[in-house]
Amino acid sequence: MTKAKPPIGIDETGSREEFDSMGTVEVPADKYWGAQTQRSLQHFAIANDRMPIEVYRAYGTVKKACALVNQDLGELAGDKAVAIIQACDEIIAGDLDENFPLYVWQTGSGTQSNMNVNEVVSNRAIQLLGGKLGSQEPVGPNDHVNMSQSSNDTFPTAMHIAVEQQVSDRLLPELGKLVDVMETKAKGWMEVVKIGRTHLEDAVPVTVGQEWMGWVGQLSGAIDAIEQARDGLYELALGGTATGTGLNAPKGFSKKSAAKIAELTGKPFVTAPNKFMAQGSLDPMVRVSAALRGLAVALMKIANDMRWLACGPRCGIAELKLPENEPGSSIMPGKVNPTQCEAIVMIAIQVIGEDTATAFAGSQGNFELNAMRPIIVNNVLHSIAILADGCEKFRTYSVEGTQLDRDQIDSYVENSLMLVTALSPHIGYQAAAKIAEAASENGTTLREEAIKSGEVDEDEYDRIIDPQAMTGKGLAGA
Repeated sequence: MTKAKPPIGIDETGSREEFDSMGTVEVPADKYWGAQTQRSLQHFAIANDRMPIEVYRAYGTVKKACALVNQDLGELAGDKAVAIIQACDEIIAGDLDENFPLYVWQTGSGTQSNMNVNEVVSNRAIQLLGGKLGSQEPVGPNDHVNMSQSSNDTFPTAMHIAVEQQVSDRLLPELGKLVDVMETKAKGWMEVVKIGRTHLEDAVPVTVGQEWMGWVGQLSGAIDAIEQARDGLYELALGGTATGTGLNAPKGFSKKSAAKIAELTGKPFVTAPNKFMAQGSLDPMVRVSAALRGLAVALMKIANDMRWLACGPRCGIAELKLPENEPGSSIMPGKVNPTQCEAIVMIAIQVIGEDTATAFAGSQGNFELNAMRPIIVNNVLHSIAILADGCEKFRTYSVEGTQLDRDQIDSYVENSLMLVTALSPHIGYQAAAKIAEAASENGTTLREEAIKSGEVDEDEYDRIIDPQAMTGKGLAGA
């Protein structure tokens, strides 16, 4: 196991003086942030909801790309650019994580988080160049680190990078593994006949594999929707500066900076063709959130099905046997609960709630800016994290170890009254209904009542009532 590198810090105690356009502020001497970060910590100390660290690491990529482009365009001196780039690399690597303390509940444009990054990069670059922390010389947070940029175009760019990375590198791989395991289970159980259920009541037969392939189809559809929504994240607002016009950015900056981000990340990022849409709305983020909600809906259905099918072990449906991971009761010895399924249901509820808040926030754009960005990126990143981790635990501790109770499954098939459906084309719906009703009332088998009715003889019944044939020809139907 690789030993983690110690955080890069400042060997000082007490406080130091930093300044911004409003005056001076005392900040902790062992941190790289400056006056605007400290003001935000004072004014927005609300609960303990911190801006996700993924946003800041993505911001490191944004600032690095901007420094490289500004250097190439002759706007930023080489020594300053080199120091800024090194500081950004440290942010991307997570070496400066402890310098990003701000709360989610801040200015809706993300200005304070942008300035947090600017100040950290500035002070770290000053340190690398042998200057005095807090002096803003030779590298200033606004003039150099934020050159050709605005919070209004950099924050949504960092949002897109952070969410794309978490979707592509974390969620989709875990979701794909879950689908693979479920599909393998489904194929192995494709010939195991069981009783289907509609309206929670007995219905005609299906196979266990068909039922599980239904779940596979839901998750595969969710993957498709997430991938489609993700495509919108590849368009970046960077270069639009304050209102989408590109004021104070050199010619060609938007295309060059997007291309540089694509190069740095290995992802197909491009400059947004419509910067007014990119900055006045957060529609791509809203669509990603909606796709996550779709996954949550599918997972909730699957987890609920599994825990119902496993309920028992002796007094429930008990067709599935889930892994026994931990004791289920502090008072009832031997009780084991479907805890992984319950966790998935709770995760799904949380994601659906966060999507509701995200959709509401997405509707609150005014003119050239949507100032609800922090709550949206926080919700979307949190949803991705719990879905990814939830899928991994659900697969590992529930789905992979799930087994069938064949005796229980077979007994349900044998005693089902809905097999009578196959008689309808031969003796008519009403006659078939009377046979089922008689068997239910008398506590007898369907076969006994069918033969007693005189509508069919034993040979006809056995030929017609074939549960395996009633499941059709796989997923394509009869």
